[in-house]
Amino acid sequence: MSIRLRLTAWYSGILAVMLLVLSGVIYAFVYINTYGDLKSRLQSQSQQVELKAGLTPDGTLQPVLGGPAGQSLFAQMYIYDLDRLVLSQNMTEIELKFQVPAKENLHNQEGFLQASYGGNPFLIYQRAVNVTLNNNSLPAPAVLQVAVYTGEQVTLLNRLKNILLAGSFATLVAAFTFGLFLARKAMSPIGMVIEAANGIQTGTDLSSRIEYDGPQDEIGRLIATVNSMLGRMEGFYTGLEEAYATQRRFVSDASHELRTPLTTIRGNIDLLQKIWEMDPEDSRMTEAEIRQLSIESVKDIADESKRMSRLVADMLSLARADTGRTFDIEPVALEPMMNEVARRASFLPREAEWSVGDLSHLNGKYILGNKDYLQQMMFIFIDNAFKYTPEGEVTLDAVFYQNQVGIRIADTGIGMDKDEVPHIFDRFYRADESRGITEGIGLGLSIAKWIIEEHGGSVEVVTRRGEGTTFVIWLPLLFAPPLE
Repeated sequence: MSIRLRLTAWYSGILAVMLLVLSGVIYAFVYINTYGDLKSRLQSQSQQVELKAGLTPDGTLQPVLGGPAGQSLFAQMYIYDLDRLVLSQNMTEIELKFQVPAKENLHNQEGFLQASYGGNPFLIYQRAVNVTLNNNSLPAPAVLQVAVYTGEQVTLLNRLKNILLAGSFATLVAAFTFGLFLARKAMSPIGMVIEAANGIQTGTDLSSRIEYDGPQDEIGRLIATVNSMLGRMEGFYTGLEEAYATQRRFVSDASHELRTPLTTIRGNIDLLQKIWEMDPEDSRMTEAEIRQLSIESVKDIADESKRMSRLVADMLSLARADTGRTFDIEPVALEPMMNEVARRASFLPREAEWSVGDLSHLNGKYILGNKDYLQQMMFIFIDNAFKYTPEGEVTLDAVFYQNQVGIRIADTGIGMDKDEVPHIFDRFYRADESRGITEGIGLGLSIAKWIIEEHGGSVEVVTRRGEGTTFVIWLPLLFAPPLE
């Protein structure tokens, strides 16, 4: 059974009980008020009924009932010892007689009772009395029964009962019908939630949202929560797909980058093996030529091994970044570190001039970080500048802005187009014109960006094709510079 049907059944059941109780209260109220007046009148008028002598239509003298009996009131008296029944005149005229209770049960049956005679309903009040027929006789036990016709009252109560039953039934049917309609309408947003959940289960579309313009009640808040959950799931799913795509691209690029040095190493090893296994008598090469070729092959193997070592080290650094691992940090003095980087950078292979600005204003300034990683990051930018500056100048200096220090590395090399800037920190990305020309595998800037982010910094890039590139690495100062 669905929720809306259960809700409708529960509400209809509660309404049915309430209607039944209300109908019972109304019926009891009308019944008590209707018969209460009659009972009071019967009880009071029964005190006025008396047995007296009277003439019959044929002229004989016999006991008759006097008082209000014979008008709208029906009365009879039965004298047990004489077995004598005395009727009021109106009862004699319509030949009506009430059932007389047994003498021994009279005291238990005193009071009001309802009975029907000849299809006519009566309300009867009976009580025990003692009558004296003459002055010389003793009182004789008797029963006095006083009744009134209640046809109008019975008809009224029957009509009221039918009206209450029919009205309650009609109200219940209408309430069930409209309740089911309202429950279906109120639960229709739940159906949309179910459809959205089914869509998620089948994986068809995570971008769909539940449209709801109703009040922000429980259902409204539920739909808002579901929509928010769908948005987060879509974001997670999109991020997961991007991560998988990045991972596949990373593996593909890494495989491609590793294949080249491995191919070179294997080719040189095969060549050396072939030369060394060749019979000296069959060889057309002199010993000096074989020695020179072996030295060149070993040099190629050594160079490619170093290249693979750098690639593996870079990949390990990025793997460490992907797993969320961090490094130890401590206060690092800027001036000694920058002077050391400037000195060591002068020994890097380069074609451009190496120029270092005034770094004395870094004296007394500290940043919170890891010195080794910071130096690695700066050497990546400097080495990149040397690679892409076949002639010209590469400069290193530092600037301050508010509570940050900006390490600026500028070159006058080949530069980049603006549309390439968003991708230069992607793994294995290299500008198309430089791919295959400039040595490198495209992981350095990715590692540098990770180091900068781990230090809570940012990097700014200014470049123009043919005019050079400037990188400014912003890092938060541990001790802010004094205000000028």
